[in-house]
Amino acid sequence: MRKLKKVSGFNVNPLWNVYQTIRFTKVLKNTLVMEICRFIPSMKVKRKVYQQILKMNIGSETSIAYKVVFDLFYPEKIFIGNNCVIGYNTTLLTHEYLTDEYRLGEIHIGDHVMIGANCTILPGVTIGHHATIGAGSVVTKDIPAHTIAYGHPIQIKENNK
Repeated sequence: MRKLKKVSGFNVNPLWNVYQTIRFTKVLKNTLVMEICRFIPSMKVKRKVYQQILKMNIGSETSIAYKVVFDLFYPEKIFIGNNCVIGYNTTLLTHEYLTDEYRLGEIHIGDHVMIGANCTILPGVTIGHHATIGAGSVVTKDIPAHTIAYGHPIQIKENNK
């Protein structure tokens, strides 16, 4: 079940008033750090920068591929376990702006998780230990441990034990 905080009651769409919900300076800092990190070839250096500057929780031996995009507003709400692979051009979002509300939710990724290229992980999702997410998937719901899931919308297809 996705765990989301919903905020509503806006006169115009919430994205129009984005800097009423988050500081501009935080977004600017996060943007600059993430753009630089997208091109750092060292997994170890990239992980350290994300942990120390953006306050993300990233486990040891986790690899973050080229051009992975983390949420610009709330990267500190992303928790990634040990020995994971986050594939090329994957996006992890901890917020969603809709026409009349916005939603916030943490992302929890267990240990030994493989996320294929070009995936989108939406707010409030938990991915269990040893799960595999197929390339191009849109993860809108929790994925149990030891499963293979893929598709748009995400389908849990197999047990991975």
